[in-house]
Amino acid sequence: MASSVPSSSPMLAAAFLVLLLLSSAGAGEAAAAAPAPAPALDQVCGRLGSYYVTPALCASALCADPSAPCRAARDAPAVAALAARLAADNATAARDSIEAALSSSPSPPSAGPASAAAAGNSSAAAAAAARSCLQLYAGAVPALRWAARAVAAGRYRGAREVLQAAQYVAAGCEGMAGDAAALPRENGGFGDMAFVAHAVVASMAAD
Repeated sequence: MASSVPSSSPMLAAAFLVLLLLSSAGAGEAAAAAPAPAPALDQVCGRLGSYYVTPALCASALCADPSAPCRAARDAPAVAALAARLAADNATAARDSIEAALSSSPSPPSAGPASAAAAGNSSAAAAAAARSCLQLYAGAVPALRWAARAVAAGRYRGAREVLQAAQYVAAGCEGMAGDAAALPRENGGFGDMAFVAHAVVASMAAD
């Protein structure tokens, strides 16, 4: 009977070792099965519902420029900085496009038949609308550049107000143009970007 005690000790040690290995493997499998955290872009875009911005609209606006690695943003402040910078970039592109369209528009005829005079009046109205639109962008671009620098430095509140006002630039240009002129597509692109950028920065200011 006494000889059975020593022989059971190695068996107990082996059983304990097997249990230890199984528990370690189970912990490793659980860690591997845990979902990876969502990118910062998805986290930010997913919380903008109160600003009437859907995740799809947010992601499409912030990821429209291939040169801006939207999903490489490491955290929410980086996403906000990206949004503000893209708003300033898009405003600059819209301003430049309107300038180019205005400079390339033909001069209205000085005199002629009634049809030519009507065409001249329409062309003059389109040019006047473009010039008024250009004035809006002339004020918006430097303000948005300032806002982009402020957001990059973590100052959200003043930038939020700038982006809120900038939302009305594209719509104002469309209202002035009316049926007289077709605005460059960059104007509409800026309108979408300003809408999304304001939501992103406002969500940061509200934190």
